[in-house]
Amino acid sequence: MLKRDNLKLGLVLGFLAPLIGFTAYYLTRFRLFTVKEYLQVLLMEKSLLSGVISLSLIVNAVIFTIYINTQKDKTASGIFIATCIYGVLALIFKWFA
Repeated sequence: MLKRDNLKLGLVLGFLAPLIGFTAYYLTRFRLFTVKEYLQVLLMEKSLLSGVISLSLIVNAVIFTIYINTQKDKTASGIFIATCIYGVLALIFKWFA
């Protein structure tokens, strides 16, 4: 997978990687809750939701760094675009929801 360099791959990775971070946060902090309860808590606590989204983007930073260091710039661009979209969503949740 590291050998390919295209924007679509970067977008897919950029949108899926935060889900790994989101799941990791659930498993480390909320494992006593069901997934349904976890999502309900996040929806009730908007500041927690924006924080979890922000922490989930750390996974994107890691894969972005890997692709930049291997000179796969198109893929890294896709990851960056997806990260920006997630970041804007986090701000919208924080300010308006």
